[in-house]
Amino acid sequence: MESEPLNLENDAMEFDMGSAEEEEEDNLNASGVDLGQQCSSSDLEPYEGMEFESEQAARIFYNSYARRVGFGTRVSAYRRSRRDNSISTRQLVCSKEGFNPRPDNGAQHKPKRQRIVSRVGCKAHLTVKKQTSGKWAITKFIKDHNHELVPPDQVHLIRSHRHVSGPARSLIDTLQAAGLGATGVMSVLIKQSGGVNNVGFTKVDCQNYMNQSRQGTLGSGAHYIFEHLKQKQAEDPDFFYAVQDGSSGNIFWADSTSRKNYSYFGDTVTFDTTYRTHRYRVPFAPFIGVNHHCQPVLFGCALLLNESESSFIWLFENWLAAMSGCHPISITSDHDRIIRSAILDVFPGTRHRFCKSNIFREAQERLSHSLQSFPTFEAEFQKCVNLTETIAEFELCWGSLLGRYNLIDDEWLQSMYDARQHWVPVYLRDTFFGDTSIAKTSDSTSSFFDGYIDASTNIHILMSQYEKATASRHEKEVKAEYDTINIAPILKTPSPMEKQAANIYTREIFLMFQQELMETLAYPATVINDAGSDVIYQVVKFGEDHKVHYVQYNVVEKKASCSCQLFDFSGILCRHILAVFRVKNVLRLLSHYVLKRWTRKAKSEVVLDEDKLGLPSSHNDSFTDRFEKLSLEATNYVKEGVDSKSVYLVAMDALDEASKKVAAAMCGTPAQPLSQDMNKEKEFNLNGNQTDCDDPSLLNQDEKIKELTTAMVYATETCEAYRAKLLSILREMEEQRLRISLKVQSMRLNRIT
Repeated sequence: MESEPLNLENDAMEFDMGSAEEEEEDNLNASGVDLGQQCSSSDLEPYEGMEFESEQAARIFYNSYARRVGFGTRVSAYRRSRRDNSISTRQLVCSKEGFNPRPDNGAQHKPKRQRIVSRVGCKAHLTVKKQTSGKWAITKFIKDHNHELVPPDQVHLIRSHRHVSGPARSLIDTLQAAGLGATGVMSVLIKQSGGVNNVGFTKVDCQNYMNQSRQGTLGSGAHYIFEHLKQKQAEDPDFFYAVQDGSSGNIFWADSTSRKNYSYFGDTVTFDTTYRTHRYRVPFAPFIGVNHHCQPVLFGCALLLNESESSFIWLFENWLAAMSGCHPISITSDHDRIIRSAILDVFPGTRHRFCKSNIFREAQERLSHSLQSFPTFEAEFQKCVNLTETIAEFELCWGSLLGRYNLIDDEWLQSMYDARQHWVPVYLRDTFFGDTSIAKTSDSTSSFFDGYIDASTNIHILMSQYEKATASRHEKEVKAEYDTINIAPILKTPSPMEKQAANIYTREIFLMFQQELMETLAYPATVINDAGSDVIYQVVKFGEDHKVHYVQYNVVEKKASCSCQLFDFSGILCRHILAVFRVKNVLRLLSHYVLKRWTRKAKSEVVLDEDKLGLPSSHNDSFTDRFEKLSLEATNYVKEGVDSKSVYLVAMDALDEASKKVAAAMCGTPAQPLSQDMNKEKEFNLNGNQTDCDDPSLLNQDEKIKELTTAMVYATETCEAYRAKLLSILREMEEQRLRISLKVQSMRLNRIT
């Protein structure tokens, strides 16, 4: 790799509280972890050739090593690649490297105070270089220092090891809002962390942060924001905004489009707090959902002055008021104790989930030493979380994983295990979150403002970026709508259900449904329990007998539920239920399997029923449906009717009466009696003939009706039989095609190997 010489001027910095470098520290450690404590339990030392997944991981490791040994660190020289101008080499040095600038005796203005001499020319450093594989490796390590090292009980005073973490900031905000000063706040932090050495920063750092928080108003941008919101409300009467604690407090707003979108797609919400405005330290927090094209959709935005519980409660209450008081089914947020408490207070009936991708990022920081020592741990950790399909399987996998890597006593992993019901998918599958796949690596909705708002966005340009983002997202939705209407998807089977789904769902959702439908060819369904109206099927993929799913199917209501719970979680039928439908010759989707939010009519006021879905109405079911329902009822009737002799006699009398009514129905409406007693009903025998009717024309009419009815029933049965045989042949053809395809792929792989 071609590189430029080391640059020693522009990138020399120290991990420092209360300076611009703190922002870089926050970027390195988004979860607010004290970097110096991550590897404190290990005696691992750097060595040449040691590899890291990223430059960030190397910096975290070296700073952790420095904390154990007793010195501070700085990020010093770097070298850029001549090929793409990216940083290819980085030098991490002892904080006492180099020398303090000498005072200029000829300067007209002398410094107000004498600066402490902190640099003594220490040569200890570590150099990491990016490899062709993308990893970073140590190319040089000098261990020895030319100064005394700091003892363990004083190491927390070193600048690079002082850091006000995210959770600490939230607690400081809460205590500050309650009226506590720096001394009182530090007392609480020391008690909570088990000693001043474990707090991670000093009282001066705490005071500096509290001062910044007090000054963290919207500054000169406040007037601009308020004027912009007032103008929006004047233009749009449905525009909603609220300000907390006067003109210097928190702000929330939602335009009419956001409020309308929530009425369509407000069943699941993501509260995104990943954005921060760099200059003002004010979190930009949007509420995001997912529309019928699987695109992010906005439900409102907030600027929060602090992250105290009271601020989040205020925000959630005003957001709920803007959304007409309609609570979502589920909400996803960052893993944060204060946010969790506020959500529980405002949304007590809503299922709360922690963002899984944020937890995985936090794991990279918390478990950096383990990830370096055991390169396969991260993949196994994510597999344990994402791919286990039952609670028992997850529990077994988790225990085995921690045991193999000797992490049973890790406090962070234990805390995440205690909160597993809020982020591990296997515990959340019974609730709708709008995720189209349970096993996705990330469960966070693609952020609405990606590419428009980042840490460098200030208040003055925030609203213009907001407008650009909303306009761009609207254009993407229009494009997806156009594609759905004008680009017909390619059907891959002769199934009427596939054709029906193509006409009902949006293009994106149909392609997901189609994939599940195609997968049924490799998933045979076998009955394992058919007692009563609920039949249990075992569905196993061909060649994977160890992965079993169970589908419970009600033959009367034609409702099915699967152990994978994909439909509950995403609103899209899984391959296992569709495999059972294939066996039962269920050829069309019923209304209870079609979520309106995924359809082309999601934003209309139309109520989806059988007619809108192209289904037979309840009074015009197929012969097979009527036969199954009647057979089941008759079977249950027989079982109940033979319990005792008295019950048997009652059942026979009722059956005799029912037979007469059926015979009458087969002959049409009975004629009025010819006798003077108009209240006496005609009696019908089991063959459908009137016993006291002497009119030949009526007898001939009844015989004709009976003959035509019998012919119609026979024709219907014949059609059903031919249809069943045709479907069976088509299934066999598809299965044969699949087997041939698998065989061809296997032969190609064998040829390659």
